[in-house]
Amino acid sequence: MLLNKLFDREDSAEAENVRYLWAVGTLAAKIPVGQTVVDRYRVVAPQIWVDTHSDRSPDFPEDIPTSVLPYLRLCPQQLHVPQIYGFCHWTEASDAPEILLLENVPVDGSGQLYPTLVQSWASASPVRQIYWLWQTLQLWQALDEEGVTASLLDPENLRVQGWRVWLLEVRSGNTKNTLNDLAYHWSSWIAASSDVVAEPVRTLCQQMRDGESIEFVETGLNTLLQQLAAQQPLRLEVASGSDAGPSRSHNEDACYPSDSDLAEPDEDGLLPNLTVLCDGVGGHEGGEVASQTALRTLSLQVRAFWRELQRETQPLSPKVLSEQLAAMVRVTNNTIAHQNDTQERSARRRMGTTLVMAWQVPQSIETTAGTTFANAHELYLVNVGDSRAYWLTREYCQRLTVDDDVATREVRLGRNFYRQALQRTDAGALTQAVGTRDADFLNPTIQRFAIEEDGILLLCSDGLSDNDWVEKSWAHVAPAVLDGELTAREAVELWIDLANQKNGHDNVSAVVMVCRVTPPAPKDLNAFDPQRQSGNVGYPESEFAESSKALLYGQSVDVDPAAARRRRRRPSHRPLTIAIGVLVTLVLSAAVFWIAYLQLSNNRAPENQDEVVR
Repeated sequence: MLLNKLFDREDSAEAENVRYLWAVGTLAAKIPVGQTVVDRYRVVAPQIWVDTHSDRSPDFPEDIPTSVLPYLRLCPQQLHVPQIYGFCHWTEASDAPEILLLENVPVDGSGQLYPTLVQSWASASPVRQIYWLWQTLQLWQALDEEGVTASLLDPENLRVQGWRVWLLEVRSGNTKNTLNDLAYHWSSWIAASSDVVAEPVRTLCQQMRDGESIEFVETGLNTLLQQLAAQQPLRLEVASGSDAGPSRSHNEDACYPSDSDLAEPDEDGLLPNLTVLCDGVGGHEGGEVASQTALRTLSLQVRAFWRELQRETQPLSPKVLSEQLAAMVRVTNNTIAHQNDTQERSARRRMGTTLVMAWQVPQSIETTAGTTFANAHELYLVNVGDSRAYWLTREYCQRLTVDDDVATREVRLGRNFYRQALQRTDAGALTQAVGTRDADFLNPTIQRFAIEEDGILLLCSDGLSDNDWVEKSWAHVAPAVLDGELTAREAVELWIDLANQKNGHDNVSAVVMVCRVTPPAPKDLNAFDPQRQSGNVGYPESEFAESSKALLYGQSVDVDPAAARRRRRRPSHRPLTIAIGVLVTLVLSAAVFWIAYLQLSNNRAPENQDEVVR
């Protein structure tokens, strides 16, 4: 019934999913609204165009201009930086001036620019104001490497979509900018701020003028962000689901927490703060083993680390926490890689898994007034491969992760435009996955966010995200969940059914974490009812397939293909054999644990590694 309601509005949803483009430069600014350029691009607002033939590839120059290389190399910053869509000739003549067209730009669903940061400053909460400054400082470091920090110094170029800082375009300056220049702009922004923001930021600005390092300023700004965020309430609700899909006999996905995880006593207090999703690669037997092994190994490491973290008297910095999370991923990687080596699996037979993990780390923080708050609202996001994370609210859908695939790699290295790279036959092949190689070749992406608004964190495998079905469906799901019309469990069920009907070519998994910072609703969301709020929405946790047991435990088994096709995910008490297998896995992990920690700072993935084949 829920899915039918969504499909009733599907046509309008797809019609509203218009791709707005930003046309860069003074020439584009002269083209009047209402004109159609080269019989293709309709001008709907000053410098805002719509491609009326998006089924055709845009035009590109034969050689990549040096001036646009920063856009390509800043590809990992897609949350904040627009990307190149293509180029347009002003006339049909081959020597006509080219207009650069950008996608992923700060334009709302009605074709209007989002407001500037300065326009939005006075009406924003103190925590959001500091969060904007934090993001600006993080962006400064990335843009400085490309010589385009001037992008952050033009008030008209700095737009905001809720909590998110979003550049309109990338701009280079004639001079080398310093933190002193950034401090000048910050000082003008905080003029009308309350004392809780103005005084500490004024101090930080003076330190920036005095030549303090960016790390020093970052530490002070982070503490202020934690203190302000912690003063809001935070309630979490989780649900997860996984299904083999209509065209697969085995499910190589795995997600945490499951129904059984939420039904068991949580002695460590880790739930509902931790969510993990893995999508196995390397054949159905290997993929199933790899995803389950990664899930269990990671969750156990996080539990152990969380027990240690609770003994800390001061919150760990984002840098230290990110390093610890990277070490956990590398330990998990080497556990699976060791199994591959032991079983002499090579090339396409090597098993591995994608990974997207979200951990809301409830570190306590003490304010300058001496008050201690239990949770600084930090959300850490880890991803390897092409499983994705989205942040959804009533107003917008924000993709938080960037895929580790060939197309993205070619753009990041400055070798191709994204729309061109998509035409490669191997465009979607993974460039890294957990377990397929030694940890020396693994480079997990780790991000830190602050939860300061009501929203939904969605983790999903490509069985759902393919063909943009999250982008097409979020507006009908997220508001209903946040308004209490749908439970988190029902949302997961809806998305899985949607994926099976609209994609259907792969396993599909989804994990939902509903985050609320508004005053508590009448029903406390922390009072977990597994029948309502958790688990696999009709797709409970399965046993391993017999062929997968053979891989994990070295058993020789006969597999009935017909029985395998009939196998559905059904409730089970975890078999003793699985527990033994996990124990063996953890023993193997210990051997590489310290190696991963020692190599923590230097384990960077080579830029031009081979693809990982599903």
